[in-house]
Amino acid sequence: MPGPNLLERPTSPDYVTFRNDFGQRFLVTVDTEEEFDWNASLDREKHTLDTVPALRTFQEFCESHGVVPVYLIDYPVAQAPEAVEAIGAAVAAGRAEVGVQLHPWVSPPLAEEVNQYNSYAGNLPVELEREKFRILRDTIEAKFGSRPLIYRAGRYGLGPETADILADHGLTIDTSVRAMFDYSGSGGPNYRDHPLRPYWVDRQRNLLELPLTTIFWGPLRQLGNVIYPHLWRAPSIRGILSRAGLLERIPLTPEGVTAEEAVRAIDVALDEGLPVLVLSFHSPSLAPGYTPYVRNEEDLERLYAWWRIVFAHLARRGVQPTSVTDIMESVALA
Repeated sequence: MPGPNLLERPTSPDYVTFRNDFGQRFLVTVDTEEEFDWNASLDREKHTLDTVPALRTFQEFCESHGVVPVYLIDYPVAQAPEAVEAIGAAVAAGRAEVGVQLHPWVSPPLAEEVNQYNSYAGNLPVELEREKFRILRDTIEAKFGSRPLIYRAGRYGLGPETADILADHGLTIDTSVRAMFDYSGSGGPNYRDHPLRPYWVDRQRNLLELPLTTIFWGPLRQLGNVIYPHLWRAPSIRGILSRAGLLERIPLTPEGVTAEEAVRAIDVALDEGLPVLVLSFHSPSLAPGYTPYVRNEEDLERLYAWWRIVFAHLARRGVQPTSVTDIMESVALA
């Protein structure tokens, strides 16, 4: 009998409930990866690890705000001694956590052709996906001395059997579903209709899905999932709707989203009772010149200012930071 398929929208979601004192919380996740040219074809060799030491600065920043970040680590970073130097002590002390992020084109065994379709790990033959995941998971545990419990597929590329792979390796959370986004145009998954609330993937409640938080904002937001799919080839119309304040899709990330937009989205998410807000960004944005979002020192200052504004707003709304450990300890299984 086939196991649960994370690509399929659950028809009757088994939403996760939390203990009464959990309230509403937020989780900071970092796609912790090598630097590469986002506009070029994927390449196994053409990448660097220059920004890894900048993780230390971000970690210290998070600690100053009482936040336990989750570093979702891919293979090149897991192999880099600088990564352990930057955040290893924080992970060991419980001030940070590590998870798995699979970029298949740089993760052994390097058996597949490098192309866009294969960059979604879930498109690979299942045994190859499984072996890449196993090696990466084991490498992270060996390097950091901490067993990863959370996974994010690189490029959000889940497959029909990813849930079984995660369960077989003792992971308890997947956070690959990017609700309200559709990557099928490039061979990836379609999460347009997936729930935004955390839900159980399997009937045994051993694996839960923690979707990244994206909110439709504006008077037309209730029609967002109807309108947006028809506008993916018409970004100018999306821009008109956004500037007119009619409809805006806002993911909770400092990359391409202003702090003011994020605050609006947070308020909608909280008012709708979302129990966990999942924020994310890519670690190469922690230094200038490696992503389109942080091109210079001024952009880097804006990124940290974004986090300060968002953390302050969450505090005003009474939303505390959480962690993978805290989430799993707070789940109500009854």
